[in-house]
Amino acid sequence: MNRWLTRRWPVPHWPSIRGRGRADAGPLLLTAAVIAAVALLAGVVPALLRTAADNAVQDTVRRAGHDPNVLVHANWERDDGPTGGRIRIPRLPEDIDDFRARATYALGPELDAALRPPIAVVNGPSLSITGGTEPRTVQLVYLAGDRGGPDVTWIAGSAPGPAVPGRSIEIPYNGPPWPIQVGLSEADAAALDLGPGDRIAARDGQGRDKDIRISGIYRPADSADPAWELAPALLRPVPGADGVGTTRYAGLLSRESLPDARLAFDDDQLRRTVHFAPEPDALTWAATAPLVSQVVKLKATSGPSGVRDDSLRWESQLDAVLRDARTQVSAASAQAAVLLAGILAATVLVLLLAAELLVRRRTPALSAARQRGAALPDVGAELIIESAVVSLSAAAAGLVLARAAAPGVSWTWVVPVVLAGAVAGPTLGILAAARASRDRRQPANPGARRWILATGQLRRAAVEVAVLLAAVAAFVTLHERGLLPVADGGVAELTGDLVLPISAVAVGVLAGALVVLRLLPVGVRFALRQALRSRRPLAVFGAARAATTAGRALPLLALVSATALASFALVVGGTVARGLADGAWHTVGADARLDVGADAEAATPALAERIAAAPGVGQVVVAQVTDSARVFAESTLLTPRLVIVDAAAFQGLLAATPLPDAPALGRLSAPGPGDVPALVRSSDGDLRAGTRLQLARDDAPAIRLVAVGTAPSVGGADDVVIVDAAALAEAGLSAVPNTVWVTGPGAARAVSDSGVAADVVVRADVQRAQRAAPLTAGILRLAWTAASVLLALGLLGLALAAAAGAPERWQTLTRLRTLGLRPRDARWVAAGELLPPVVVAAIFGPLLGALLARLTLGPLELRLLTGQAADPATVLPWGLLGLVSVALLAAAGAVVPVESALRRRDRLSEVLRAGE
Repeated sequence: MNRWLTRRWPVPHWPSIRGRGRADAGPLLLTAAVIAAVALLAGVVPALLRTAADNAVQDTVRRAGHDPNVLVHANWERDDGPTGGRIRIPRLPEDIDDFRARATYALGPELDAALRPPIAVVNGPSLSITGGTEPRTVQLVYLAGDRGGPDVTWIAGSAPGPAVPGRSIEIPYNGPPWPIQVGLSEADAAALDLGPGDRIAARDGQGRDKDIRISGIYRPADSADPAWELAPALLRPVPGADGVGTTRYAGLLSRESLPDARLAFDDDQLRRTVHFAPEPDALTWAATAPLVSQVVKLKATSGPSGVRDDSLRWESQLDAVLRDARTQVSAASAQAAVLLAGILAATVLVLLLAAELLVRRRTPALSAARQRGAALPDVGAELIIESAVVSLSAAAAGLVLARAAAPGVSWTWVVPVVLAGAVAGPTLGILAAARASRDRRQPANPGARRWILATGQLRRAAVEVAVLLAAVAAFVTLHERGLLPVADGGVAELTGDLVLPISAVAVGVLAGALVVLRLLPVGVRFALRQALRSRRPLAVFGAARAATTAGRALPLLALVSATALASFALVVGGTVARGLADGAWHTVGADARLDVGADAEAATPALAERIAAAPGVGQVVVAQVTDSARVFAESTLLTPRLVIVDAAAFQGLLAATPLPDAPALGRLSAPGPGDVPALVRSSDGDLRAGTRLQLARDDAPAIRLVAVGTAPSVGGADDVVIVDAAALAEAGLSAVPNTVWVTGPGAARAVSDSGVAADVVVRADVQRAQRAAPLTAGILRLAWTAASVLLALGLLGLALAAAAGAPERWQTLTRLRTLGLRPRDARWVAAGELLPPVVVAAIFGPLLGALLARLTLGPLELRLLTGQAADPATVLPWGLLGLVSVALLAAAGAVVPVESALRRRDRLSEVLRAGE
């Protein structure tokens, strides 16, 4: 009881705190600078990543086109008349407005705020236009938003009106075709050579004629109106919309002619849909989870499609697009966390080195204070107060700078640095003070000394085994679990279970450094034995000093860890950069690609010849590329990307580019009698060699295909069917090229000066756009920044390690000078002491970083940033890795002259009197 009553709180001696702070202002300021710099980086990166996440969500939605649109379908009310016919319902436009309002109300406030105003679309089936030599179709479309349909100017004729002036008309089911008035765009009217008062001769899939009358020709007031995107054929002819070789036209319905369109088609042929397009600028990372949940809920509560009622049926890929965006953001967050964990690990080691230097300087003062009666709790309290003030103030300064540089700040990653800075110095100082006053004597018994030595070795081995086991567990978890968070209720965030896989690289580097630490003394002792056999005294002195200091763990751990982690960051940056280049090749397929418009398809062969004659052009290959082609495998409808191309020319194109070769293209020869050979590729693997396919055509029998091999990816598409143009022409379908691939340094200029209506896609522009994507640009900048910071930490660790051992080293060298050693020779001996750990770090650090990159880049999911279908190949930038080693060796070479200059004024008499 008395022992507990006599305990007291530590009583710090404030003059001692101030005196030690003034005496050691340099190391304290250096520690504060390191903490502030790392706190700035660790505080600003998560905030910038949150901003990049918002931008990435918006960018993903913009790139997805119409896929994230929210669609609402509903059946019409029955139009049965009292005498067994069908009634014309003039209030159909008002019913569409009510349908649009009902769908908007069902969205909910959160989803409604993220979507643009709705647009109602009523469209009929595609009708075949009779006459002419080319397959053509026409579709009747009605558009209505909150402010009516898109504005148009009638340049000829007038807007469509009702077929009959009466409001309540009943017609028989099997009566003659009911007349419909529509408007045509200038481009459609010119292509069909029709005008006001003419009729479009068309029939439906059952061979029934339709009475479609043109009331006028219109010009859109704003062709960029979002409503036109839902029916692009209302502006211009659209090739391939209804199958290979077809061209779709469209007639615009008005509020007055919509009731007539209902009578002109069967009850289930005219479909009404409300389209909600997302507003990218209104989307944020935080809002994606509730939006995904709401979209899933709407689709789950959709009315049954088999019931004839007016219940809402929801359809959207917005949830899938947002999930993809969340997956990319989660992967980027995990990748950033891996790099930050490496920076923090190297920072902690450097702070330990700084604390060791500080304690070496303070050991005489702490020993004197202890001998004068200062209690260890009091000394520890004084050191903790000092280190806490330095660490917290430095971290606060770093976070203030981070807040000024970024829209927010995160303190989570700063905590380990602050703890290391606040605890390392006091812990080492208390141990030094305790050793100064310890009265334990060295035992005279050799067995007892061996026991003490074995105990220390066992403790060290236990620590090393623990680190190795932690590294193994981290790598196993990384490969088995991965770095992507597990979605829970639609929320995907970095959670506590990711700590182990995120730290795999840092712990792996530390484990590798411990292995090197075990091997370094063995190598140094071997060098010392070899030096003892030589006649060079300088080699003996240098090897002896190196053998004496080889057991210091912190310097080697810091140097190897910093260089290995810097090399890892360089490998990540190089791999992402190379992956972006490969992804651009897969997306474009050449140095440049020309997607020719429907109006200029006939001139594609001549255009290709003109491009081939341009300077700097290597190869030119033309093809007909049709997305969502109708291909049947047995009774299953597939919609792959159909590529009709000269197989030999396409194979030569692939061989001349970094794209993978496709030797199976040689099997696409003219079929003669039999099925047309084709190469197939599918995301689910259902299409394989030997599969029988049928290529559907309008008004003609389907062409039978047989898969003879695996097709290469074309334009990044997962589902591809490639057919040789000559073989398909022999089977009865001539290709109309609409795509031109061009290679060579002058490809971009040649396709830009084509002079035809076409979309130009340049590989360099695609790569530049992908590189500028928010997440990709952020991870690249972080990788290069991390490499620079880690290299700087490694150089700082080298300087601290040299400064910590400088007094003892130069005291020994100065004593050797009293025996006749020249100053130049003393510098060589000092270099022999400093160089072994630096050379080991310069050699093994980059190799360890490259090895860890090989082992961990797969689970890092870098393909989500590069836009590739598979993980990018690991790129080892040996030039940059060599620069890391050269920088370390150059810094070590500069340390000796600097130390020699600083020690030049030391007097030999003071050295000889040391220890008296």
